[in-house]
Amino acid sequence: MGDAPGWARLQCVPGMLDGDIELEWLEGALGGVRTAVLWTGRPGLVAPLSYRRHGELAAACAASDRRGWPVRLRRSGGGVVPQGPGILNLSLAFPCTAGPAEQMESVYAQICAALTQALAGLGIAAEPRAVAGSFCDGRFNVAVVPPDGSAPLKVAGTAQYWRRGPQCHAVLAHALIIVDADPAALTAQANGFEAALGSGRRYDAGALTSVAQAWRAAHGGMAAPGDIAARFSQRLAAALTH
Repeated sequence: MGDAPGWARLQCVPGMLDGDIELEWLEGALGGVRTAVLWTGRPGLVAPLSYRRHGELAAACAASDRRGWPVRLRRSGGGVVPQGPGILNLSLAFPCTAGPAEQMESVYAQICAALTQALAGLGIAAEPRAVAGSFCDGRFNVAVVPPDGSAPLKVAGTAQYWRRGPQCHAVLAHALIIVDADPAALTAQANGFEAALGSGRRYDAGALTSVAQAWRAAHGGMAAPGDIAARFSQRLAAALTH
């Protein structure tokens, strides 16, 4: 991926991490260290620094915190996203000889290819595309293509954050995958936060799915196995090393 050959074995971190650890992986990439980590974030909402423009941010954060969904601001762009149980984060940090203007799209394409390959290994068809109404929408979402021919549903979102060092660039490519969390509950929390901000944004829970829900749809209504997260992780690890 990027300038580098195949990835080392994907690290699957037990427990929950603070998302700020990604900045440490990015700093390591400036020194030539390559990192591939699958992890779960602490429960809450994550919003870009651009949300500081909203005058009601402090009040909205306080209200979200009282609901048990503390808010953290991140440096990458996009919109508000949830974190917590049932959601996996893929973080890939690595050095690049060229900068974002030359490599951003190829990095997005490669991380989306790994995600779609992992889903295909579970019998789930997916493709990179925007999904109107989903939170943090973008053209490099990964969306499940339902077997009944209905509209694609977002199951993962991607983002990048770049840093330039004295000898190379480094990129942190990130994906957030809804594995077996409830998309409706996640959307409700995001909508509550946006309403408190007075941003005018509202998201549609019907634009989202989870790996577990997509499994059910792809397998004739059969309930997803209890180890669906482990199965997805195994498929993703294989996809990243090929």
